[in-house]
Amino acid sequence: MSDVIIRADKLGKVYDNGYRTAALEDIDLSVERRSFSCIMGPSGHGKSTLLHLLGGLDRPSSGDVFVNGASLAGMTPSLLAEFRNRTIGFVFQFFNLIPVLTVLENVQLASMLAGAPDREQKERAVGLLESVGLTDKMEARPNQLSGGQRQRVAVARALANDPSILMMDEPTGNLDSKSEADLLDLIGALHGSGKTILVVTHSDTVSARAERIIRIQDGRIVPMAGYGAHEHPEQEQVQ
Repeated sequence: MSDVIIRADKLGKVYDNGYRTAALEDIDLSVERRSFSCIMGPSGHGKSTLLHLLGGLDRPSSGDVFVNGASLAGMTPSLLAEFRNRTIGFVFQFFNLIPVLTVLENVQLASMLAGAPDREQKERAVGLLESVGLTDKMEARPNQLSGGQRQRVAVARALANDPSILMMDEPTGNLDSKSEADLLDLIGALHGSGKTILVVTHSDTVSARAERIIRIQDGRIVPMAGYGAHEHPEQEQVQ
């Protein structure tokens, strides 16, 4: 029996801004522990919405998400925030770094919110910045860094509480080819260390590194026939 870390059960999301728009419909999906998966598909078809629901950043209109067997729908907002902070690290296309904080302070922020002692926060942040090759930038502000450097800071921040899951939304979308390759090497190392990696991407370079591709179209998971060498159609069936 597979070791499932994330399971979506009949997941749906409807937005109502004067008229109803179904962003996702009837999603059944399982993600195995220590796997590296990419979510791909056309723009506006629900990829980021799915990632946000799987990570508890948004609430579904129907269905539920279970992470490590725990129901996200059953959690209060405060419990959900605490659970996310301990279990899932997020990395976004536009970095989401706080411009008035130094690189070190940005990385410390997640462990500070988790209530870690000050000394532990700093030691952890310094170690993570060393692991992503940015010890010489600890006192810099985000606007003093290249795009690739800012994304490595964002990865370090996402790892501050040692989450078992790393979710990334178009993490290479604003990077040049060299920075993309460097980030992919880092993601590969994190996957090799046992992290579960789930990435939304349009990049074939990113998806080529993944073990599994999940194709989203019109708010549903669709078969991958003819999509590429890394497709695993049998994995995209309802699970």
